[in-house]
Amino acid sequence: MQIAFAGSHLDRADHIRADAAALTALMDWRARVLLLDGLDPVITPEGTLSWGTLADTQADSELVFLGLADGRGHFAEVSPAMIGSVAPANPRLWAAMASLSHDELATYGAARSLVDWHARHRFCARCGSATVLAKGGWQRSCTSDTCTGEHFPRVDPVTIMLVEHQGNLLLGRQPRFPPRRLSTLAGFVEPGESIEEAVAREVFEEVGVRVHSVRYVASQPWPFPSNLMVGCHAIAESTELTIDHNELEEADWFTRAEVEAAMRGDEDARFIAPPPQAIAHHLIKWWLER
Repeated sequence: MQIAFAGSHLDRADHIRADAAALTALMDWRARVLLLDGLDPVITPEGTLSWGTLADTQADSELVFLGLADGRGHFAEVSPAMIGSVAPANPRLWAAMASLSHDELATYGAARSLVDWHARHRFCARCGSATVLAKGGWQRSCTSDTCTGEHFPRVDPVTIMLVEHQGNLLLGRQPRFPPRRLSTLAGFVEPGESIEEAVAREVFEEVGVRVHSVRYVASQPWPFPSNLMVGCHAIAESTELTIDHNELEEADWFTRAEVEAAMRGDEDARFIAPPPQAIAHHLIKWWLER
C-alpha cells in the first residue's frame, strides 16, 4: 500500500540535528533548499520539486534541516514573511502535487508541516517568552533563563475508519466536501483514550452506530497542518443511523458493487470516491481486495 506523503528518500539523520558543527558543515554550496510559495510547493516545468541553494534564502530566515541525500544537506526556509498566520493551501495545490513522485510528495509534506509549525509557534507556551530554533528545526527552545522550555513539532492523531456491516460499507459526506464526494468517517483522538476507543466514540457520535473488533490497517502523515491519519476497520452492531448533521451532511450504507463502481469512476455510481492522495481511498481499496 503506497500512501501519499509517506516514504521520503531523505535520511532524517537524527544524530546530526543536535550537532551544531555537523549542521554548519552541511550549509555549504552543495546544500539544497526547498523552494516554497508560502506553504505550497514550487513545481518545475518537468513536474518535480524546485530546489535552490543557500543563496536563495534571506539572511534573517530560519533553516529547517530536512535530512541527507547523496551526502548533501536538504533544508526548508522559514522566512520572516511567513511568521504568524499562514494562509491555507492554494486550491490549485492538488493539481500541482499530482505530478510529484511518491518520495518527493513525502519530502514536501514533511517540510510543509515543519515550516508551518515554526511560523506559528514563536513564543513559549509555558511562559510566553520568545523561542528560537534548535536541533536543526526539530525543536524550539524558550529564551527565558528561568523557564528553558523545550517545544517539539506537534503531530495530531486522527482516526479514520472503515465501518462494515455484513458486507456493506458505511460512508459519509462532510459539509466541506464537493457534491457527491463521500469518504470514510474520521475524527481526532482525544486525551486519555486509545485508538480503539476513539474509533468507537467517533462513529457513535457521528452516526449513532456501535462498533467492535477495531483493527489497525495503515497510517498516513497528512500535512494540513500536521495530522497522523490512523486507518482502522471496525464491525458495526447495527445499520440504523442517527446522523449528527453538525458533522456530516449525509451518511449511508453501500454494497460492494456500489463501492466498486465508485472506485472505478463510473458516471452512474452512487457517489464519488476519495482521491488517491487520501488514505480513505487506500482503505476502501484494501477492503475491496480482501
